[in-house]
Amino acid sequence: MSSKIHFVTGLPRSGTTLLGALLKQNPRFEGGMSSPLGPILTRLVTAMSPGNNEFAVSLSDAQRKAMLLAMIEAYQSTLAARPDVLFDTNRLWSSKLPLISELLPDAKVIACVRDPAWVVDSFERLVRRNAMGVAKLFASEDDRATVFSRADALTRPKGVVGYALSATKEAYYSDEADRLLLVEYDYLAARPRETLQLIYNFLEEPWFEHDFENVSYEADEFDSQLNLKDLHRVSGRVEFKKRRTVLPPDLFNALSQQVFWRDLTGTRAKAIVVK
Repeated sequence: MSSKIHFVTGLPRSGTTLLGALLKQNPRFEGGMSSPLGPILTRLVTAMSPGNNEFAVSLSDAQRKAMLLAMIEAYQSTLAARPDVLFDTNRLWSSKLPLISELLPDAKVIACVRDPAWVVDSFERLVRRNAMGVAKLFASEDDRATVFSRADALTRPKGVVGYALSATKEAYYSDEADRLLLVEYDYLAARPRETLQLIYNFLEEPWFEHDFENVSYEADEFDSQLNLKDLHRVSGRVEFKKRRTVLPPDLFNALSQQVFWRDLTGTRAKAIVVK
């Protein structure tokens, strides 16, 4: 590989953009918001499977692996920067730990997590802030109708939050969990320097002194496609801001019951969490 590669995944609205903006400050690192590499590899795996392609029976496992690695190398070669370390971000990586382990034995995975109640709260604030438009997160008017239907649409198994939560839980209890580090948003926002130091230790990379007072990142074109302004915007000082939820109490409490990563029994993953 032209660059060492690691993966960033986890729940939406949980710090992946903030983490990416911080990591990009290091001139040896490159990363950003969601990349197409994961979906491309997934389709290639499907195309090379005998059940989906009658000619796939002529491919050996070694050939399949070589073609997947070639695709990763080709993707890296198209990037403007040639960093020492590339961080590829996509929510599906949580469900691909066996594939990552097979292709890239030295690769590690960072999953950003946050209490699902606050994840849904964050989406709800964005929806209300963009009240003059229709957020493309929701497939139908019924899904958009109320805070309860919006929360249900986000957290159902194929919803943007529900899928990410299930995939992250799968990774957390998988045989490959020893390559996984969960980073809780509240800890990253409240203690960014300490969190980054722990991440560097996990990655076995030499420390770089980051600027936590001036962090900047935006993806306005992508956000406009979803009609959710500021979905991927980070600016200014990294700090944790305590606030009151906009969700009804019963909904908030029900969503909070889905936090699983503060219990480290039954997993080999590492976690940076608020106790």
